[in-house]
Amino acid sequence: MTSTLANNTASSDASPTELLQKSYDYCRELTKQQAANFYFGMKLLAEPKRSAMYALYAYMRLVDDIADDDANERTVDQRRADLDHWERLTTDALDGAPPRDASAIWPAFSDMVRTYKLPPQIFHDMIAGQRQDLETLSIRTFDDLYKYCYRVASVVGMASLYVWGFEGDEETLRLSADRGIAFQLTNVLRDLREDSSKGRCYLPEDELARFGLTPQQLANPATVASKNFLELMRFQIERARSYYEKSAPLESRINADSRPTLIAMTAIYRGILEKIAANPGKVLSHRVRLSTLSKLLIGWRAMRAK
Repeated sequence: MTSTLANNTASSDASPTELLQKSYDYCRELTKQQAANFYFGMKLLAEPKRSAMYALYAYMRLVDDIADDDANERTVDQRRADLDHWERLTTDALDGAPPRDASAIWPAFSDMVRTYKLPPQIFHDMIAGQRQDLETLSIRTFDDLYKYCYRVASVVGMASLYVWGFEGDEETLRLSADRGIAFQLTNVLRDLREDSSKGRCYLPEDELARFGLTPQQLANPATVASKNFLELMRFQIERARSYYEKSAPLESRINADSRPTLIAMTAIYRGILEKIAANPGKVLSHRVRLSTLSKLLIGWRAMRAK
């Protein structure tokens, strides 16, 4: 759903300094409204990295809303045209010419990209992932799911590395990609009921068939009692766990001042996965989440692990 802040525009009368500060304020508020888990982790960062991460998240949130906004009842063609327009604005901002009469995100976005030298391809990959959501969804194999997860999640983690600071070059980027896959696989399991209600299924068709299930059955709460469903969930949970394990060295590769944020975000998402593992059937009845108290405890532990 589009943020209530999403249509705010920057005043053309403001000075460049005022414009930039208002833009960063806008990104902070949007992140606070739309991303409870990410906002919690980002609060552990010191400035200016904290504000840079708000700008990065705000960008990702708004482009995701373009492709997945059901509230405004826009057609697929309208959303596709909006994505094309967004990519043109992105290109302008990446070239150092942030649009002044569009969303208030652009001054902060352009400043963040320039300051932390983020590769432009990351943002084009993200937009490509959103375009994929506008087409007839076809996740036939895990290769298809991996490509989707990479575009909508791994690129976010890789972009974050440039803000946090990291060592290891390509190997560290690969670890970050794997962590993004772990996060998105967790999201896929958490959101099975919601996605099914929209006629979407991100689990690979060949794996559903292997366990004797159809996408339509995932929208039926009675499926919880199926042995096949539990076996499918165990298989998917173990795969997600494997990506958390493969990416375990990532924390040691990023700057010490940013580690608590990554540790906290990872603990929150892995905590959701383990909560699903404890009772897989819950995903077909409600959205699995961690309590505020659990998140506070995670944050405390993350700061001590710095």
